[in-house]
Amino acid sequence: MQYKNILVKTDKNITRITINRPHQLNALNKETINELGQEFDRLSSDETTRVIILTGVGEKAFVAGADIKEFADFDSSQGKELSELGQKHLFDKIEKMNKPVIAAINGFALGGGLELAMSCHIRVASDNAKMGLPEVSLGVIPGYGGTQRLAQLVGKGKALEMITTASMIGSEEAYQWGLINHVTSSEELLIKSEKIATKISRNSSTAIHSAMKAVLAGFTTGINGYEVEIEEFGKCFGTSDFKEGTMAFLEKRKPNF
Repeated sequence: MQYKNILVKTDKNITRITINRPHQLNALNKETINELGQEFDRLSSDETTRVIILTGVGEKAFVAGADIKEFADFDSSQGKELSELGQKHLFDKIEKMNKPVIAAINGFALGGGLELAMSCHIRVASDNAKMGLPEVSLGVIPGYGGTQRLAQLVGKGKALEMITTASMIGSEEAYQWGLINHVTSSEELLIKSEKIATKISRNSSTAIHSAMKAVLAGFTTGINGYEVEIEEFGKCFGTSDFKEGTMAFLEKRKPNF
């Protein structure tokens, strides 16, 4: 499928999605959000893809934020709809994907850009990356899940400090806070991300989906994560991957998932 603002490439069960708006520092406009949503819908049922890497073109920015000129004149109802549709059609969709999504963060990840990275399951950042939620400096708050996911990742106190000061932090501080999983050089960013993706792709895709579903349940209000874990654990026993994995272990060979 051809897109205007994103590039898609699949190789060895790993699909890389690159946001391609270099002159706007890969800012998220409505069209880009829609294209990303469409592609994640496609990949959810694509049997050739086991892991997804999401990044931005160039070294200046992963995503520098939302495209402010698109909503500068919105009223309250339009603002609410903007947040609601964005979360439904992209950010929540990524978090609930049936396949792991790795954010390869190069350069700036601000506002909607950081929210996009936080909706991914694993985050790798270049050592020159800068992350922040500067929305309060514009008289608004993070609207694509940022107030929730940041607190889940770094804790309430650090999240409130980061949001209320509108400050940026670098990769090392983000790593210490638990906001990102790994820090690497710009040159090694995609290599590191692909190494993680390759390790994931060798494991059972059905078991990975069940594990992701169980982990997410523990962060969902009204759902007992332990009960979901029990349910998903049981389901695994009925899969061909379980039969292959256990036979491979007993036969002292690598499984062929």
